[in-house]
Order: sequence, then structure tokens, then C-alpha cells
Amino acid sequence: VKIGEESSVWFNAVIRGDVNHIRIGKRTNIQDGCVLHVARKTIPLIIGDEVTVGHNVTLHACTIESQCLIGMGAIIMDGTEVGEQSIVGAGSLVTPNTKIPPKSLVLGSPAKVKRELTDQEIRGIRESAANYVGDIETYLD
Repeated sequence: VKIGEESSVWFNAVIRGDVNHIRIGKRTNIQDGCVLHVARKTIPLIIGDEVTVGHNVTLHACTIESQCLIGMGAIIMDGTEVGEQSIVGAGSLVTPNTKIPPKSLVLGSPAKVKRELTDQEIRGIRESAANYVGDIETYLD
């Protein structure tokens, strides 16, 4: 497991890089109760920079590109690729091997691309990541 600079892993998160590798980028936050795991010897878990992974998210053997927000309770399955600057809505189930284009809003169970994100929504993703970088200082003092 490799975790980038200014990234944070919050209470009760589980990161299991036991049978393959996990890479978490810079300024990324893994919130309370998340489960991050891999597929045995076939698919690692890769998370880019400035990603917000909401409370109780499950990420299994997938790729989340930079500047994404994964909403609370979402489940993203094996082989999925979430394009940069995308939002996966709370409670969504992204089925195996789904390819999500950049700048997408993805919702539902099973999850579907609903529309392209606005510039304001993309700024919100960056702000969320920055807020969690700031929160680190509270716990280090």
C-alpha cells in the first residue's frame, strides 16, 4: 500500500493490499468506514490525486482517476475505471468492468452516467479534497 503526500485515511477505514497492490494519490481522503481491496494477482486498486472517497464506500480492484468524488456508501466493483473529474453519487453500485468517461455524474444501482459535470461541480471536488487536507492539521496538533 502506497499513500501519497497530504492524503488521509480516517477512522475505521480498511485498506487491504494483501494479495495485490494499492496506490492512493496525493491530497486524497479515504473517509470513515471505507473498505479498499484488490483482486488476487489480477487487478490492483489505483486512486488518483485529490480524490474524496466518502464514508462507507467500498472500492474493489478498480481505478479512480484524479479529482473524483465517490459519494457515501457507493460500491465500485472489479475492473471499473472512473474517469477524472467525475462524481459517483451516494449509494450507487458501479458494476464490474464499467468505463466511466471523464467529467461524468454517475448515479443509481446499477449506476449510469446521467450527464457531464459543470465547472462549478468540478471546483467543488477540488474544494472537498482541500478541506480534508486542512483537517489533517487538526489531528496532528
